Amino acid sequence: MCPRLLILLPLALAPALSACVLDGGNPVRDAAKAAGFTPKPVQAPDFVVQSRREGTDYLPVGVSAPPRPIRAKSPAGAKDLEAELDASRRRNEARGKDAAKAGAAAKPAP
Repeated sequence: MCPRLLILLPLALAPALSACVLDGGNPVRDAAKAAGFTPKPVQAPDFVVQSRREGTDYLPVGVSAPPRPIRAKSPAGAKDLEAELDASRRRNEARGKDAAKAGAAAKPAP
């Protein structure tokens, strides 16, 4: 074969083969699928199918998600939550100190 032909052949086929990834009726992809060169579709395992919620549709690109029913906390609610979390932290630290003292007092068995 002529060396020019070896260079021009891939360049000539590039436009046809580059469209293989598009979804709109590509004859090269369709021929490859008919000939069995494409991977076989894999069914999702049962545990995956059972764990999916019914009726979940994905939003198309450019569409905003619906507003969430839960609103942000008010400043007073945020302060109350902060105080509650601080109190929980202090209780946990006190329990940790008590457990450390109890662990230090116990002697290991021989």
